[in-house]
Amino acid sequence: MPEMEWSDFWSPVGLSLKVSLLAGIIAFLIAGYIAWLMAGKKFWGKTILETIFMLPMVLPPTVVGFLLLMAFGRRSPVGKLFETLAGLPIVFTWGAAVLSAAVVAFPLAYQSAKAGFASIDRDLLSAGRSMGASEWQVLFYIAVPLAQRSLTIAFVLSFTRALGEFGATLMLAGNIPGRTQTLPTAIYMAVESGDTTTAWAWAAFMILISFLLLALSGRRSEKEE
Repeated sequence: MPEMEWSDFWSPVGLSLKVSLLAGIIAFLIAGYIAWLMAGKKFWGKTILETIFMLPMVLPPTVVGFLLLMAFGRRSPVGKLFETLAGLPIVFTWGAAVLSAAVVAFPLAYQSAKAGFASIDRDLLSAGRSMGASEWQVLFYIAVPLAQRSLTIAFVLSFTRALGEFGATLMLAGNIPGRTQTLPTAIYMAVESGDTTTAWAWAAFMILISFLLLALSGRRSEKEE
């Protein structure tokens, strides 16, 4: 087989890092804020709502991708509106890859952030409010520093989960080299074509990035203990 050009090797790497970073940030911010709103609160339907939040983690990725395709495809109301306003569809773009990865990464980010906020002494939060702090000030100056370890883990998990997303991304964004082909889909295609050398190189890169991030977050947690 002909040797792969370096540009071909780095194309899915660069796209995956861009998609994973944006998806990780989106999932982390949304999950973190919802976890803050939900922490310590009891209301009817909370269990059902949190079960819905966790569904992307247990559903097959192809099911998640199918639901996203029905919700944001070119025939859906959201897809039609977006295409009218933006002049291009959501599907088969790198933005669709970001959307898919963020949805799949959300549950892990939510769980970690929720655990961090739930571990905070509620009296500390009440004391901040009694001193005139707004909810945003309580969140940023009290809750976030106290839950920093869990929030760091939440971001790392959301990034690494987004980096490894395959099924939902393939259904919503496709596998277009140079446009929507991320590392997982590139590895799949390399294996299908018999190019195991390139597949190993891409897989090793993903393993290295994930290992380094998890090791750094674990080391930081040890220092904070």
